[in-house]
Amino acid sequence: MSAPTPTQRAPRTPVAERLLRAILAGTTIEINGPNPWDPQIKNPAFFRRVLTNGSVGLGEAYMDGWWECANLDQMFHRLLRHQRLHRRHRRFISHLGVSIRALLFNLQSKRRAFQVGKAHYDLGNDLYQAMLDPCMVYTCGYWRKAEHLNDAQQHKLELACRKLDLQPGMRVLDIGCGWGSFAHYAAKNYGVHVVGISVSAQQVALGAQRCQGLPVELRLQDYRAVNEQFDAIASLGMFEHVGHKNHREYMRVVRRCLTPPGKFLLHTIGKNQSRAGVDPWVAKYIFPNGEIPSLKQISAAVESLMLIEDLHNFGADYDNTLMAWFANFDQAWPQLKQNLPETFYRMWKYYLHVCAGAFRARNLQLWQIVIANGAAEGGYRRPDM
Repeated sequence: MSAPTPTQRAPRTPVAERLLRAILAGTTIEINGPNPWDPQIKNPAFFRRVLTNGSVGLGEAYMDGWWECANLDQMFHRLLRHQRLHRRHRRFISHLGVSIRALLFNLQSKRRAFQVGKAHYDLGNDLYQAMLDPCMVYTCGYWRKAEHLNDAQQHKLELACRKLDLQPGMRVLDIGCGWGSFAHYAAKNYGVHVVGISVSAQQVALGAQRCQGLPVELRLQDYRAVNEQFDAIASLGMFEHVGHKNHREYMRVVRRCLTPPGKFLLHTIGKNQSRAGVDPWVAKYIFPNGEIPSLKQISAAVESLMLIEDLHNFGADYDNTLMAWFANFDQAWPQLKQNLPETFYRMWKYYLHVCAGAFRARNLQLWQIVIANGAAEGGYRRPDM
């Protein structure tokens, strides 16, 4: 039999597509495959865009409708739990650029502190009211004994108050107070006086309305400007905006404001390795100047200043929280889209599902760390909830 002529040969798969398929080998993800976690490619330029621009190219291609996936969270769960692929992902030029920038510059300086407030938290209170629980808690819920988002957030707020051992009449600082959810809960249920600070004008305005009638004061203020005394300090979901260049200064602020032997509760997303920067797409579209800390970085920042009393990891609970947020957002989209473009829907859906997949893969953690300004006699006992 004669060899097939050139016109009889099947067309060769483009190089970019072959490379991407090779990268995905072993992840159980198949390009245009039959599973709900398999990406369906709508534009053949997708492959070159992803290989050229890495995380940013992948996210922007989704925003532009170049690919679809029935279950984005499952896809990213499989991607991020595959360590070989994760190491390759970090070699993309886009990721290296973000890391180098974070190493060379203080992206969370006083001058830049309010940028994330304007870019993310000031997107519109109507968006967050639709997505979050009635208390507007924009941090991980505690799902150990909860079946619904509202209960999970109430349990988290109660857990935070118990860990701080709040007593009536205490003066409490809430660093990164959001819409006043913790301040409202602590003041109402524990009889404490709360000062909350945020870099988001819309958060402070709405939070002040929600806390009317309670001993709560919310301020538009950077943490470095606080120089007062408090019996306890809480920070729920703000440390991710501090940056490694400022971790030590942040802890110095906490120590100078915390009356001995007061307690500080640090509730933060955490990463498994100490490296600068954040996912490039997240940095560009969701949290400018953000940087997730590692345990090593937190410990170094606290060392010789205060005492770490307790470490509690319930990062797996963030998966449930994020998926509940998306369900609320998706249900509210018919109303929200009157003021937001379709591209925003795809961007926000991508953001929530990427994060859910990362926590499900245990690529990200959620830590509650109790830190004391002076050792308590007899040690610290975590409250049982």
